[in-house]
Amino acid sequence: MNKKFFSHTVVHDRTQEFTDIWTEEKWQEFSRDFLKEHPGIKIQLLCKRLLDITLATIAILLLLPVLLVIALAVKFTSDGPILFCQERLGRLGKPFVIYKFRTMVDGAIHIGAGLDTFKGDPRITPIGKFLREYHLDELPQLFNILRGDMSLVGPRPLLVSTLATYTNEQKRRLLMPSGLTAWEAVNGGLDNSLEERIQLDIWYVDNWNFWLDIAIILRTIPVVLRKEGVYQKHSKLFTATQKSNQ
Repeated sequence: MNKKFFSHTVVHDRTQEFTDIWTEEKWQEFSRDFLKEHPGIKIQLLCKRLLDITLATIAILLLLPVLLVIALAVKFTSDGPILFCQERLGRLGKPFVIYKFRTMVDGAIHIGAGLDTFKGDPRITPIGKFLREYHLDELPQLFNILRGDMSLVGPRPLLVSTLATYTNEQKRRLLMPSGLTAWEAVNGGLDNSLEERIQLDIWYVDNWNFWLDIAIILRTIPVVLRKEGVYQKHSKLFTATQKSNQ
């Protein structure tokens, strides 16, 4: 594999120093309490992981030509790497590097609105606009799913810096793996404020079962085709720490 051709940029989120973040032991205790509240959930979580591996593998094999075409389009229509990579919050507050096709000009985080994005943002490339509208820029996250960083369905991964703003109740959204699609994504997505999306994530976690994931996957298809919830509204409480995805 040509490492230069398949280059990428990793953006580290270091906007806060987390001296008050829970220890790993505290997160594990939080997780154990959740499992006790939901008897029988372990078997369903195993089924969820098996579904993730199966569908992600099939999707990668079937979409390999599409992934290659998108990679070539990104590479030859604007300067910069093919992939945009950034640290995000995963299950139990553990950070991981998320993969996305680059949709903005190289170095966009140092231009204009920085990490913030908006509809009509001039930093978004022509091919990037198309990829964003149909969420095709998210396809590399299929590899995140195979790695175990993410799931097909779960709360969308936010920036690491948002963790410092979470209440204990809001930390519940981190009890499940981050998802390629989400309950909030099929209920307005980025048309909702960050606070509203977090509340939808908490509802998902508290009411989760295997069949809810199946329903969300099926509902995601028309949402993507209708190009719903592509751009984020500004948050009232988290503006200082949460920026929209590149």
